[in-house]
Formats: sequence, C-alpha cells, structure tokens
Amino acid sequence: MHEKIILGIDPGTTIMGFGLIKIVKGEMQFMQLNELILSKYDDHYLKLKQIFNRTLELIDTYHPDEIALEAPFFGKNVQSMLKLGRAQGVAMAAGLSREIPVIEYSPKKIKMAITGNGNASKEQVAKMLQSLLGFKVMPKNLDSTDGLAAAVCHFFNGGSSSKEKKYSGWNAFVSQNPGKIKS
Repeated sequence: MHEKIILGIDPGTTIMGFGLIKIVKGEMQFMQLNELILSKYDDHYLKLKQIFNRTLELIDTYHPDEIALEAPFFGKNVQSMLKLGRAQGVAMAAGLSREIPVIEYSPKKIKMAITGNGNASKEQVAKMLQSLLGFKVMPKNLDSTDGLAAAVCHFFNGGSSSKEKKYSGWNAFVSQNPGKIKS
C-alpha cells in the first residue's frame, strides 16, 4: 500500500481536537486540523453523542486507515478523568464500529515523538508540527494540533506500537479487556 490516511484525535469534553495526515511513499502530507467545540452543550451525554457523530463523519468523509488517540492523562480530579475517559471511549467506539484500528498514545509519548521532549508545551508541539507539515495558520486553540500530533506520533512509531494499546475491532477489544465485559 503506497498511501495511508491517519486520523489523530485529542478527545476532550470541552474541545475535541483532530488532525489528518496522508502518508504517500513514506512521506507525511498535511490534510487538515480542526476542532469540535463542545463547551456550548450543557449535557455531558449530548457532548458524547457529538464526539461519536463527528468522529463517524470524519471517518466517512476521509476514510482513514488508522486512528491514533491521545490517552487521558492521570490527574487528581476523578470526575474529570471519568469524563475524559468517556470522551475517549466514544471516539474509540466510532472507529471500532467502522472496523478501523485504534491505537492510544500517552501525552508524554506524543510530545516526545514530536519534539524530543516528553514535557514539551502545547505551543512547542504546535510549532514543531507547523515546521514538519507546513500548515500556514496556527489554530487559536491547540487541541487541534494535539489531535494532529497523535497522528504524527503514530506515523513516527511505524504505524504501530507494541507498548501502546491497539484494537482492530470489537473482538480485539473484548479479548484484550476481559475484565471490562459483564454478561
């Protein structure tokens, strides 16, 4: 296969950032980056529905071969972690429902892949992506560059990572997570 499209997603409950790159003969080409603003919705479940629907819309429009997700970082606020995990879960479910492999990367691993520094700022990551991919306008919110960074990290990791979690469909998810299934 000479061409591959990677969709990168930074799931969030206020803003979901995403970016797309195309790989042609081993070279990255910038396709787009954008964000879904969720702060206008009061209902958390409505936000999750919007994330699911937008992810499906991106899949159906661009036909990515793989999806790279930024995994939620572990913070002190349990409620925030729960909401972020749900946001990630519905983005993951959208990909899995279309049988697209989904791979998760930690924020530190993404920053390390892009800048060489696992503690880089969002601004440093965005500037490096702009340099690598040549997009003209820096977005106002850097959630979209975080999504793009997940896609680029996935490419830099050779399209897969044995240390990160990878699911190729519901069957793979179920077999790798037997404790999460209740009968």
